[in-house]
Amino acid sequence: MTATTRESTPVEIEGGGVELRTREIGGGLSVAFVRFPEGTDMAPALKGMPDGMCPCPHWGYLLKGRLKMVTKDGDEVYEAGQAFYWPAGHVPVALEDCEYVDFSPTREFAEVVDHIKGQG
Repeated sequence: MTATTRESTPVEIEGGGVELRTREIGGGLSVAFVRFPEGTDMAPALKGMPDGMCPCPHWGYLLKGRLKMVTKDGDEVYEAGQAFYWPAGHVPVALEDCEYVDFSPTREFAEVVDHIKGQG
């Protein structure tokens, strides 16, 4: 069994107030601790991914703020206190300072993280 905290999880992406910490947790899944400041739009970082959107599903919980998820089928807004499932094909936009924790398939999420790092 594996457990981790936000503080003990390695930072993968950091800059402009954005922070993504991730660690493989087991069962083919990774946990991510994410912070987006208000106004963060991940569309530029996801350019070049299929349909310009994140191709990885995520299951999680929004701890703080409001987050708009842009999809081909329309936008949805998530608020602090909500558990969520985001299927493949989404772009996060922070409507307020946001913090959330999510769980994603390790291989697929690593590909997205590597792509985002390559955009910088």
